[in-house]
Amino acid sequence: MRAGVVGGGSWGTALAALLARRGHEVRLWTRREAIASAIRATRTNEAHLPGVPLPADLDATSDLERAVANAEVIFVALPSEVCRGIYRELRSLLPGGATLVSATKGLEVDTLQRMTEVAAEEAPGHGLAVLSGPSFAWEVAREQPTAVVVASRDLAVAEGLQRAVAGRTFRAYSSDDVTGVELAGALKNVIAIAAGIVDGLGYGHNTVAALLTRGLAEITRLAVARGGRADTLAGLAGLGDLVLTCTGGLSRNRSVGQALGRGQSLADALAAVGTAEGVRSTRAACALAAAAGIDLPIALQMRSVLYDNKPPREAVEALMLRSLKRE
Repeated sequence: MRAGVVGGGSWGTALAALLARRGHEVRLWTRREAIASAIRATRTNEAHLPGVPLPADLDATSDLERAVANAEVIFVALPSEVCRGIYRELRSLLPGGATLVSATKGLEVDTLQRMTEVAAEEAPGHGLAVLSGPSFAWEVAREQPTAVVVASRDLAVAEGLQRAVAGRTFRAYSSDDVTGVELAGALKNVIAIAAGIVDGLGYGHNTVAALLTRGLAEITRLAVARGGRADTLAGLAGLGDLVLTCTGGLSRNRSVGQALGRGQSLADALAAVGTAEGVRSTRAACALAAAAGIDLPIALQMRSVLYDNKPPREAVEALMLRSLKRE
């Protein structure tokens, strides 16, 4: 398979390395020529995956047209806030018949759209899929056993991609629930910020267990209301990714929450970790829930912490003192 990977951060680089190791012809696009040149010269991406050796036949370029030329599949692994502009650029560059695969776990704040919806608007006429699940880039790049979900409304597309990415250390499951998979990937980051806050405040395992369980209930309510399936949320894209992001030390969103719980400002927390999709997704999730008439108490409290300067401890207390309900 000829593949292009758009995005030279940690996740894009890990995906490109994975595909190259599977024997595919891969070109990785990164906006900065310095990073592309360094990858070609040293076979590492020290800026984003330091110390991880990359395959000798992995090509890297800062020329977007070259990256996708003749590609059969293009994986897009970029922050959600820049995806629309990139998909718009790709529209005139994509080969006919190429499939676009979103590897971005976020929502567009202004439109509340999922990334495949953005892609469909800006680069119409191409097959669409999403790759998601519990997958820290560093561990994928290090070939540690990982399982993910590849979803497309055309199940044949999902199954083709499933076969293309799967291997000895990377197992893929197919699905046709694009909505469920994408919303799960975006909303788990919101809960991960809350999980970090819980840790930063010094609370214990009881609190984390309650948060993950009720967080999954929130994500499921919204995903089902938007057309997703509950069984998707019980699988890798939902529960699996939620557990990883809320408990794993490599989670940027959890790290942001930890900093907030310890009294740091949001600006300082983001300066330390870089992009944390959950910060933007919190706003989008709350807006989607309001439009659908869905209650997302954890997300609402996170919005108050992130955007209204509500003290994190008060947010936790507000959740505990909500009116009592049936599970």
